[in-house]
Amino acid sequence: MAPVVLALKAKHSIQTQVCVTAQHRQMLDQVLALFNIKPCIDLDIMQARQDLADVTSRVLLGMRDTFGQDRPDAVLVHGDTTTALASAMAAFYAGIPVGHVEAGLRTYNVHAPFPEEFNRQVISKVTTWHFAPTNGSQSNLLREQVDPSSIYVTGNTVIDALHWTLERLERSQGSYDATATLEQTLPFDWRCERFILVTGHRRENFGAGFLQICDAIKTLAQKYPHVHIVYPVHLNPNVRQPVMSRLGGLGNVHLLEPMDYEPFALMMKHCYLVLTDSGGIQEEAPSLGKPVLVMRESTERPEALEAGTVLLVGTDAARIVSECDRLLTEPEHYRQMSEAHNPYGDGLAAQRIADVLEQWSIAEGHHVTQ
Repeated sequence: MAPVVLALKAKHSIQTQVCVTAQHRQMLDQVLALFNIKPCIDLDIMQARQDLADVTSRVLLGMRDTFGQDRPDAVLVHGDTTTALASAMAAFYAGIPVGHVEAGLRTYNVHAPFPEEFNRQVISKVTTWHFAPTNGSQSNLLREQVDPSSIYVTGNTVIDALHWTLERLERSQGSYDATATLEQTLPFDWRCERFILVTGHRRENFGAGFLQICDAIKTLAQKYPHVHIVYPVHLNPNVRQPVMSRLGGLGNVHLLEPMDYEPFALMMKHCYLVLTDSGGIQEEAPSLGKPVLVMRESTERPEALEAGTVLLVGTDAARIVSECDRLLTEPEHYRQMSEAHNPYGDGLAAQRIADVLEQWSIAEGHHVTQ
């Protein structure tokens, strides 16, 4: 959402306020610092041992109170998080129109990804402006009988954020020296040596899924001792416990703490391939020419599958190892995936979103809150 904030703040006809829930405090704060965004409201909702019902209700009540104190004319939410769902619900209850950034992605299986697919579908039911990243997302919405005039194909703002960050790093204007951070963190020459970048945090993979993922990584590490595997490990104990217990001590597996966005973007730029269960990385890595193996049974981003830059491998250890084998040993297969067309936009999505809202705000005399 950061590129959308910056694009809206450049519009004189729109008063933009930023509200955060701090659903992921550590990740949130470093992104706010990177983009120099100062929230007007910070709900700080996280508490120990919360479940989804706790988070949903705390965000819903916090946003209700926020809208009661300073009622906006429109609310923007992003993606499929619990924060986005509860904020959209609070806006709907208050009679405030909702703009959904990254609208229309679907697996049509409410259990995968869980609970994100459910969240995203419910948000669409109360949305006024559907900012769809691709034509495929637009088609999903049209199939659900969403008013065509309310859908805007913009590209995905995550590509805007990635290009903005890498351009800043190239101009040496980052918030700190990301290159030095990687040199201090990674005990190998990450510019020249091959390494696999791994991320994993999806709730539906907790338990047996993560054990299979760890087994695959262990097999790859032992089979390819000269290939490094870099894994910034999510803070959730359901992720950390199996990862640390099964992969700790392997010389070419580097288990890191969660990383700030600048060094992480730099790692994506220099890695050989990506193993992930993330959504956004399925869009970011292909824009840098990196093949992506998605450790999920389904994806709400089928465009990359169709383009050939992403491949679904699930959480079966043998399948993960087999597809990594091909990318590590078959140059032509690697070339085909790395050179496939990235369907997720040109880095101008946020500007398109801001333009739509500017036209509306001028016509209506309103202001927008995110």
